[in-house]
Amino acid sequence: MSEDVFLALASPARRRLLELLADGPRTAGDLAAQFEMSRPAVAEHLQVLRRAALVRDEPVGRHRLYHLEAEPLEQVGEWLHPFERFWRERLRSLADVVENEEES
Repeated sequence: MSEDVFLALASPARRRLLELLADGPRTAGDLAAQFEMSRPAVAEHLQVLRRAALVRDEPVGRHRLYHLEAEPLEQVGEWLHPFERFWRERLRSLADVVENEEES
């Protein structure tokens, strides 16, 4: 798994772009319309995602369609999987505290 993937995912704007692309391919203009930043700024974010292999672009006439590439995200999920145990234990402890407070 590339460090580029983690760097790409560090940005809320890039995470939002991936969420939008999860619904299907979209043009750069359509993606840019979802943000309050300039089109060139969105294009820079898309370039970072492309370099990290999280998206691919496809020329269609005068437009470019951007597609989500899920494989790097699957690798991130696999890497994060061992840490789920930690959070499950913490949430279970929190639930116990809440239940004890409600009983008091």
